[in-house]
Amino acid sequence: MTKKRIKIDEELCVGCGLCVDACQESVIELVDGKAKVMREDYCDGLGNCLPVCPVGAISFEETELEDTAPAPENDTAAQDKAKQAEGALPCGCPGTHLRKIERRSRESDAPAAAEMPSMLSQWPIQIKLVPVNAPYFDGANLLVAADCTAFAYGDFHRKFIRRHVTLIGCPKLDDVDYTEKLTEIISRNNIKSVTVVRMEVPCCGGIEHAVKRALAASGKLIPWQIVTISTDGEILE
Repeated sequence: MTKKRIKIDEELCVGCGLCVDACQESVIELVDGKAKVMREDYCDGLGNCLPVCPVGAISFEETELEDTAPAPENDTAAQDKAKQAEGALPCGCPGTHLRKIERRSRESDAPAAAEMPSMLSQWPIQIKLVPVNAPYFDGANLLVAADCTAFAYGDFHRKFIRRHVTLIGCPKLDDVDYTEKLTEIISRNNIKSVTVVRMEVPCCGGIEHAVKRALAASGKLIPWQIVTISTDGEILE
């Protein structure tokens, strides 16, 4: 099995920082005015950093993944099963590692609770689909959430969606930078506050960075906060 490995030529690098902003996995950082790979194991190999580099200092090479615990040579099926059990996916991103979450029922003997009504106040909710001049943005408390968060955190509607205009997206799967769209929404409307809810996985950094850049580009002083949800559904402090 092979993996794309990122390489940065420090002699060519001019320290512009564009690759840092483009990387959704928080792999690259500027150190002493040069782009450096800080967490190679987080790199998804998709190459979002490639087109933004003005001097061509970034490249990728195919490398063979090392087997840390090789199975018998004649048992290919056993090797595949072992890798799947470990969540050893080619990209190496912690957000793609397979895991099973065991939960103990907290209300096994309690009567069934009444169904909680949806607290969603508008449609559509995808960042890519929502009109920038939608009337419900006027005076809104804006929630910008990574789409996995609503599934990971059980009380998402009451805790986050209630009394908010909700926008969701995944910059890794959508393969788009939301900065421009979010900048228009914030600039054109009377937004009262912005809450970002993201997962703890590195690729969710893309949605956080997009909101921060949009707030800066809008020139408005708006209260904002970042909330991070763990992969087992807890709010991280």
